[in-house]
Amino acid sequence: MRVLIFGTFDRLHPGHRFVLDEAQKRGDLTVVVARDRTVQRCKGKLPAQSEDERKSAVSQMMPTAQVILGDTDDYLRPVRELAPELILLGYDQTLPKGVRMEDLPCPFERLPAFHPERFKSSLQGCG
Repeated sequence: MRVLIFGTFDRLHPGHRFVLDEAQKRGDLTVVVARDRTVQRCKGKLPAQSEDERKSAVSQMMPTAQVILGDTDDYLRPVRELAPELILLGYDQTLPKGVRMEDLPCPFERLPAFHPERFKSSLQGCG
């Protein structure tokens, strides 16, 4: 099964590892790392690490996954191009503004939290 997950993945921590491992259990994983410009637009600040650093860190953590950078203008472009059979969201993720569940060509599933009181990125000052 082709599985797709999106995220910022800034300063990888055990919560990220949990989410990525859970995603990989479900099939052939592609990780879409948010572009710097997209993170700034959505979160109001740049990530601590550049998009290339974050992509490299995810690639090192998940060597069998395909890791790509997202599209700055069209959130659904990777979805259309990769045709996933399942899209996964982190426990605290929402769909991007303007994207509705009906816009997704496949089911999506929300992954459970992994000690959010300790490992939520915003608690670590990295969003």
